[in-house]
Parts: sequence; structure tokens; C-alpha cells
Amino acid sequence: MSHQLIIVLDFGGQYNQLIARRVRECGVYCEVWSHKTDIAKIAEAKPAGIIFTGGPNSVYDEKSPHIGKEIFELGIPILGICYGAQLIAYTLGGTVQTCTVSEYGKTETCYDRSSVLFGGTDGLPESAVSWMSHTDYVAKVPDGFRITAHTKDCPAAGFEDADRRFYAVQFHPEVNHTQYGIAMLYSFVRGICGSVGDWTMSGYAKTAIEDIRRKVGDKKALLALSGGVDSSVAAALLARAIGPQLTCIFVDHGFMRKNEGDEVENAFKDFGLNFVRVNAADRFINKLTGVSEPEQKRKLIGEEFIRVFEDEAKKIGAVDFLAQGTIYPDVIESGLGDAAVIKSHHNVGGLPDYVDFKEIIEPLRMLFKDEVRALGRELGLSDVLVDRQPFPGPGLAIRIIGEITREKLDILRDADLIFREEIANAGLDKKPDQYFAVLTNNRSVGVMGDGRTYDYTLALRAVTTSDFMTADFAPLPYELLGKISARIVNEVKMVNRIVYDVTTKPPATIEWE
Repeated sequence: MSHQLIIVLDFGGQYNQLIARRVRECGVYCEVWSHKTDIAKIAEAKPAGIIFTGGPNSVYDEKSPHIGKEIFELGIPILGICYGAQLIAYTLGGTVQTCTVSEYGKTETCYDRSSVLFGGTDGLPESAVSWMSHTDYVAKVPDGFRITAHTKDCPAAGFEDADRRFYAVQFHPEVNHTQYGIAMLYSFVRGICGSVGDWTMSGYAKTAIEDIRRKVGDKKALLALSGGVDSSVAAALLARAIGPQLTCIFVDHGFMRKNEGDEVENAFKDFGLNFVRVNAADRFINKLTGVSEPEQKRKLIGEEFIRVFEDEAKKIGAVDFLAQGTIYPDVIESGLGDAAVIKSHHNVGGLPDYVDFKEIIEPLRMLFKDEVRALGRELGLSDVLVDRQPFPGPGLAIRIIGEITREKLDILRDADLIFREEIANAGLDKKPDQYFAVLTNNRSVGVMGDGRTYDYTLALRAVTTSDFMTADFAPLPYELLGKISARIVNEVKMVNRIVYDVTTKPPATIEWE
């Protein structure tokens, strides 16, 4: 089944994946492509519309990313956002200059409701708050365009050539801070582009199952099953597609949370799957002896995962495919196109150069976390599995700063369990969206009883997020944090100081490593 497609052309902005997710919320399939993509390839894809993203550069700088005028000759609707708006103006003969007054954050914006982009938005008033983040502005719009929005300091906060279906906004409609922003995107993709909204999880499940069956044929596949949301949904999808041809291998690498290995095994024992548990703690811990650098940890774990799967595949015999629960944020953070590598995920950027399988199958690769959960419910998975706390593939290995030791793993397991227990006791286990403990490499002086201590500092992290591309720290009650802190320092040896991480993503990531 083919879907109407909206292409988001990436010019280096921080919200690129959020734009794609918002478009999908409108029921329209969307992919992020590099701005370097050949225009002939874009034309061949026959997208219903194209969105130019924001970016940190100035369009009048020759080194900044640009695009050929030919894209404006395809007859395809285009929406430019922030840098993308300036790019439209600059490429088509307008003028872009440095702002006299830069705009950042929430900004009162006036709209011309005669614009289809704004007038087609139910309930949009003549002025509302938008989210700005720019140091350049469009001083003169190109011939054929008219201004449709402005602020006190930005004369062309929106402009359009409705005849050619080119639209531009200086602000970011994709972020929650922009009032009516999602409705504006809906007006573009469903109204201006004429998309019918055929992107549904039921449709995705059907198509993915058919694709897996066609690809695997009568061959066998192994799935890396961690027990987390992503791999559990992937297991359900693959089981629906190829049934007994699938073997799910759960590698207990020794970096799981307390009792988690047994919990995962119990969760899948009645799942109707070929389930194999491999206890490989010694193998992984020995591999990471003396390793402190986060990227090296991830890559070593990624390679060792593959080697374990290869060993298990030989026992099963003639396995051609390796399946993984890779999702879109994993791909993005591991470096997509021109994007910077934020951190290599063990199942993406952590893969070794040589993999002894015919092909790797990643049926969730283009889905965001909330879409994965929706797919899981569509496939009939229980809330216990679908709502499970996210847990990174490398596990506690990237929640221990510095070298991994068995002693540190035991400390972190005990502390993390207390944190999760008290969150649940407070009735907050559904929100925040992710919470965990991090054992730092810092030691500090403390006092217990009449004695001096020199022990580890433990960090607590809890965030709220819908897509895991951006996140806010969760404002946990002080009383709860105090109770958690008291329990940890009293019950867990070698920890004498607790800190709480109040950093958003960006600039931080959710995990520390």
C-alpha cells in the first residue's frame, strides 16, 4: 500500500524530526530527506508537498546550504519554516538581512486571515503567540509574494505566492509554544497539498507485515529482543508476519536493571515465540574492561551484540536475517544524512562493518516512539509491554560514567530500583515518561555517623516528552526527591550525595552517555 508523501528537506534545524512527526499527526506520511537530495529524485517520488526546515546558518553566506531553483518548477506546494522561509525569499529574488532586533521565544504575531494557511485554520485570531528563533529576517519578499504575517520587529513573519502554492513562515509552527501551529501545518498538508490522510497504524501494520513476508520468504530471522517497547512491538509484528520462522534472542549482557532479565523472560514465556535467553554478562563486562569513553562503549556493545547473535544463529542453522527494534530517533541521533552524530545507538551507529547476515530488518525504523506504542496497541500487546519504561540497548553501561565494574553495576541497580519504587509509590509511574539513576564518576566528602566518607555522587533524571526528540525535566515534588535521596544514601553503600538533573533536551540528551 502506497501513501501520499510529504518530504521534509533538512537544512540543519533542531526541529526537523518534530516537523515530520507533526505532519504524521495530520494523518499524512512524511520522511526527512537531505537538502542535497537530487531534485530529479524528489520529482520522481511525486510528493504531495515539500517543507523546508529551519537551520542555524545565514542564507546569504555562500557556505550555507542552498537548493536549486528547479525545485520551484516542479508544481509541488512548498512551505518554508524559519531558515526555509528565508531560503525561499533569497532563492527567488527577495532580500534577507541581519535583524536589527533578533527574536527568540514566544512572540506576539499578527496574521492575515485571508491566507489559506491561516484563514483555513479554525479559530485562528488576528494575533496569537508564535515561537521565534532567528537573527536574520526577510527585508523584501520576492516578486509575486505578499506578506501574510508580521510582528513588532519582523515585517515578514509570513509571506506567500498562493498562485504557485509557495508559503513561508519565520516562526516555528511545529513546536507547542506556537498557538495554532499544528493547525497551520494541517492547513498546509491536508488543504493546500490536498493530502487525504491515509497514514494510520492499522495501515502501517498491514503494509509492514506484507513487506516482511515478501522479504523473508521461507527463510529464518533472528530478533534482538531486549524486552523494551521497541523490540517487543517488533517481535509482535514479525511474529504476525513469519511466525515460527522467527527466533527471538534476549541477550542478558549484564547491564540490565535489578531482576530485569527474569522479568523479560517471564513476560514472553507465553507469547508463542521461539524465545532464547543468552546469559552473556561475563562476555560483555570483560569486553568493556578499562573502557570509559561513551561512544567506544556503545560501539563495543553493538559489535558484541552482533557476535552473540551470529553465534546463536549458527546453533539454529541457516539464519539469513537479523531483525531489530530500531526507531527513527535512534537513526537520527546516530547521524542521518548531514546530521551530527549525537550518540551511536548500539543497533544503528554501533554496528560493526561486517555482519554475518544476509540483511538487517528494521520494521520500526521510520517510526517515532509514540507511533511505536500505537502500533503495539494495534497489534494487541498488553499495556504492561507497551507502556514499559524506555531502556537503552546498552543498558546500565551508559548510565555509569567512566569505567564499568561489577561493583558499580550493583550500586546503580540498587539505587535505580529505589528511585523507580518511590516514583511508583507516589503514583507517578505513568508520568514522567522516563526516569532513571546515573552513577557519576565524581566522589565527594560526606559524613555518616561520626565518620568521614568519600563516596559516589548519584544523579537522578526524570523527563516528560511525547517523541523523545525533545524533552523537559519533570518537576518532581521536593518531598518525593527528599524521600528518594534519604533511602538511597541509607540503603545503598558507597553513595553519599544525590543530585537531580534539571536540563532539557536540547541542549542535553535524555541519557547522560
